[in-house]
Amino acid sequence: MNNAARVDGDDYPKFGSIPRLFRRVIITEKLDGTNALVEVQEDGTVRAGSRTRWITPGKTTDNYGFAAWVDENKDELRKLGVGRHYGEWWGKGIQCGYGLDERRFSLFNVSRWNFNFAKPEHIPVAIPACCHVAPVLGYRDTFHTSDAHAALEYLKEWGSVAAPGFMKPEGIVVFHENSGHLYKVTLDGNDGHKSAA
Repeated sequence: MNNAARVDGDDYPKFGSIPRLFRRVIITEKLDGTNALVEVQEDGTVRAGSRTRWITPGKTTDNYGFAAWVDENKDELRKLGVGRHYGEWWGKGIQCGYGLDERRFSLFNVSRWNFNFAKPEHIPVAIPACCHVAPVLGYRDTFHTSDAHAALEYLKEWGSVAAPGFMKPEGIVVFHENSGHLYKVTLDGNDGHKSAA
């Protein structure tokens, strides 16, 4: 057996490319609700998910009424396009509630749904009327931690951008475009998972 063939074969455990740290970041407000997912399938089927499972309308099968909301808005939600669309389901009765009388679904992918950041091929015809987009607090072509601190200070002083007048926002999410990862920083300084608290 040829050793070169064995080393260069498909089973060789390649070490992936390391993303550059000093690349573009987008900073959004971290919404205090529950993680939510809308999936639009090729055949037009629309279904709802939580952070860990598919959900359906019903007292024991839903997540704060998100599946029921998706079912009621499925025609409008098809405008999201085929794929999985992650966001936060937040507002009345969920976590801090933000002093709202209703619940909202805010999409996370601002690179697609915010016209200031969308690539030309991703610019939507129209965002569904029933959806919101996580508020952008800042962006920079080169990552700096000072931008994250400035966004946190803004929230401390002025309150939530997503729910103006609400003075206890949760924090920020930093999307590092080159690595494709999200990082959160909370104003309470407790950046562990809620279940660990």
